[in-house]
Order: sequence, then C-alpha cells, then structure tokens
Amino acid sequence: MKRPILIIVSVVVVFVLLGTAMISLFGLRVSNTFSTISNELPGGYGGGGGGGPEVSLAPVEAPVVSDAYAPLPGSEEVKNSVAAQVQERLVIQNADLAIVVADPKARMQEIADMTVALGGFVVSSNIYTTYYGPNSAEAPEATIVVRIPSDKLDEALESIKKDAVDIQYENRSGQDVTSLYVDLQSQLKAKQAAEKKLLEILDKATETEGVLAVYTELQRIQSEIEVLKGQIKYYEESAALSAVSIRLIAEETVKPVEIGGWKLEGAANDAIQNLINFTQGFTRFLIQLVLFLVPALILIALPLYGAFVGGRALVRRLGRSKAKVEMKEEEKK
Repeated sequence: MKRPILIIVSVVVVFVLLGTAMISLFGLRVSNTFSTISNELPGGYGGGGGGGPEVSLAPVEAPVVSDAYAPLPGSEEVKNSVAAQVQERLVIQNADLAIVVADPKARMQEIADMTVALGGFVVSSNIYTTYYGPNSAEAPEATIVVRIPSDKLDEALESIKKDAVDIQYENRSGQDVTSLYVDLQSQLKAKQAAEKKLLEILDKATETEGVLAVYTELQRIQSEIEVLKGQIKYYEESAALSAVSIRLIAEETVKPVEIGGWKLEGAANDAIQNLINFTQGFTRFLIQLVLFLVPALILIALPLYGAFVGGRALVRRLGRSKAKVEMKEEEKK
C-alpha cells in the first residue's frame, strides 16, 4: 500500500520541479501579470508615468567668477585666456511634467505653436488612445517633447500649465557642465596648437617616410579636433535650448468612477481600478497556465512516466531473476 503512494508522491514532486525549471528556462514571469497595466504609454523621451526623480533647481546666476580657473602664476597662455578668468556658468536645464487637460490634441497644438513663438522647436509629438474605467472607455492622450531657449523656460512652463485641470507631476533638473566645457576648450586649444606645429613640419619635410609619419599624426590630431568641436557644440546647444517633455492626459480619465449614480472617489476609486487590474492580470495568468504551462508539463511528463514504468518493470524482472537463482541454489543444497 505504501509503495504506490510513494510512487505517486515521487511523480508529483518531479512534475513540480520540472515546471519550476521550465518557468525559469523560458523566462516566464507569471507574477508580472498581476502588476498594474493601466496608463501604458509608448516608449520614448518623457512618455511615461512618474518621470524622473524630482530635482529642486535654484535660479542660475551669471556671470560668476570661478576660482577654479584662476590664472596660474608664470603661465602666459593661461593669463591671456579670458575664459579662465571669468566663466559664465553653463547649465543644462530640462523639465518633465504631466498635466490634465480637456482636449489633449488641441492642447498639444497650442504647445507646439507656443514653442515656435518663443524661438524653439518640436522634437517629437504623439497622440494615441488610452482606456479607463470599468467599461474600458476610450480617451485620447498625447505626449510632446519640445526644445525652448533656456532663458524662456520659466515663461514656457507657465504657459504650458495655464488652464490645466490638474498637474500630476512636474520635475525640473539642472546639470552644471562648466568644468567639462572649459576642459574641452583647453583640449581643443592644445590640439589646434599641435595641428599648427605639424603643418609647419610637414611643409619642411622632404623625406617620404618623414612626410608619411607627419601626415598620419596630423590626420589623427585633426580627427580629435573634430570630436572636441562636436562635444563643445553639444554642450552649448543643450545649455541654450532646454528640453521639455509634456504628457497630456484627458480630463475624463481622472474623473471619479460612477456606478449606479454613485461616484467613487479617492480610495474607493483606486480600489475599483486595482480590482480591474487584478482581474485582467489573473485572466492572463490563467491563459498562460492553460495554454502553455499545463501542456508543457504533460509533454515532459509522458516520456518521464514511460521511463518510470520501464524502469520499474526492469527492476521487477531483475528481482525475479535473482529469486530464481536463489531458489536453484537452495535446491542444490
């Protein structure tokens, strides 16, 4: 009686272990299906939910005398550098916000027009359909990324938030790249001086090997100069034009859910939404279980069960053979 029970328990344990191994092997993450799936947004800059960590950005003061770049005694080259004596701070400012509006499509066009009027330009814009409420009603939603002159960033943000129903989040970040910018300029001057010297040597060179060596070095220096110029231009443009990413949410998607004339607000609204998300996630889990996990376990179990039956028969056969041999030996005795 105990033996069949042990066999059944062993088979069940083997199935469980194989199922766990398959889940790890194929990257199935069943628990992810229970996560919140509302407010999904397409990828891209500034397109998604809570944005980056909030950064408090103080007003930038310029010009500021930087002691870190004061002239070094005895160095005529540094003394003649104005950038080393008085350096305006170079700060890259960006903003990311989400606002609730009555008409996302119309508001997106207004933001684009405002950006052009302030001397900026639209980097990207996207309008799509989102779903909300117990009945999965459709509503428009939009994202737009613009670049605006940094000195007009405050004015632009005030214009963007004007007449908004609600501001879900607003993040501003600032990165001071003054030291990097000055260092790149110093490297550029050094490379340009080396380039000038190599050109002089190249004009005087007569031997073929010497000309080739100087020309090769000159090509390398000129390539590095172009890279430095590109980095300097990037920092200058990034500091001059601030990137602003705006998510435009339709007003109806944030209104309290109404069931039978009763409006669910606050915690009740969140609870209903969480229940909807859980139901969707649990349904996906059942589909994965029925259509993938169970058939996969059956496919693995069949050959294992066949091997188990064959092994059991072999053990019994060997047992019988051993018993016969023992009986013959006893008869001989």
